[in-house]
Amino acid sequence: MSAITRDEVAHLARLSRLALNEDELDQLAAQLDDIISAVAKVQEVAKGDIPPTSHALPLTNVYRTDESRPGLPPEQALAGAPSVEDQRFRVPRILGEEE
Repeated sequence: MSAITRDEVAHLARLSRLALNEDELDQLAAQLDDIISAVAKVQEVAKGDIPPTSHALPLTNVYRTDESRPGLPPEQALAGAPSVEDQRFRVPRILGEEE
């Protein structure tokens, strides 16, 4: 016996403002019934002695602490640049503005 009826699917569709035809109502009723059955199987396995978890494995912080370090000097940072102007990267103009 189906846990979700066609009428219930039609009611949910009206509440969701979805226009479903007769075939879609039948198809969704069967699909929702399958979903409810799958959830029921999971609930059978998830007994009270198993603590709820968000991840299968424990998580640890994988980030290192932030440390202030000196950066590159401008000459070294610009050494590989194709074009340099006034100790800055020179790039093609993208706006038609005059200087």
